[in-house]
Amino acid sequence: MLQLESVNSFYGGSHILHDINLEIEKGKIFAVLGRNGVGKSTLLKTIMGLTSSMTGKLLLNEDDLSTKTTFSRARAGIGYVPQGREIIPDFSVKENILMGRFADINGKVEIPELVPELFPYLMDNLNRAGGLLSGGQQQQLAIARALATNPDILLLDEPTEGIQPNIVEQIEECIITLNQKLNLTIILVEQNIRFAKRASHGFVFLDNGRVVLTGKGAELTDELANKHLTI
Repeated sequence: MLQLESVNSFYGGSHILHDINLEIEKGKIFAVLGRNGVGKSTLLKTIMGLTSSMTGKLLLNEDDLSTKTTFSRARAGIGYVPQGREIIPDFSVKENILMGRFADINGKVEIPELVPELFPYLMDNLNRAGGLLSGGQQQQLAIARALATNPDILLLDEPTEGIQPNIVEQIEECIITLNQKLNLTIILVEQNIRFAKRASHGFVFLDNGRVVLTGKGAELTDELANKHLTI
């Protein structure tokens, strides 16, 4: 479904990703793993078209997105939840969610059907300012906004980072539900190896902007994690 062929990515004159070749199957959860600063977030930003430039090919359902704008990639079916969430604090919960509809080619100005089931708190607080929510509630809001784009593939950058423990489990269950109920393809940057092992169908380890190992979810062991994540 999503293919990266010899992808290199740059911030200005800095060469961050080097010759990335990946293939992510439709309807799967794919974990992107590695130490801090090895290019995991840059990989998602490259897919979304948020770096200075890239070379190589990025194909979504055989549609070449390599030279397309971020907005065009969102319209093509890529949803994105960035690290730090980036909700608009002065907008209400409802307004934040409906922002995602600008990328929905169907033009439906409504909250996605699955949001009330996944995030009842948001539905009970639609008129509350996004900036007044807790970190975990803002993460729920960022996911709801991404769902409003009606994506085929969802990019999640460390969705459980800095979230209170009682909401981490809710976020994890939400990710699995989105995959199972919507057959949504998910690319997950995650430091929580326990969750990555539980949820992912495939994985890649990055180091210094390069792929050092790929495999199936069942092959992700503690031994591999210790080898590629310890300093």
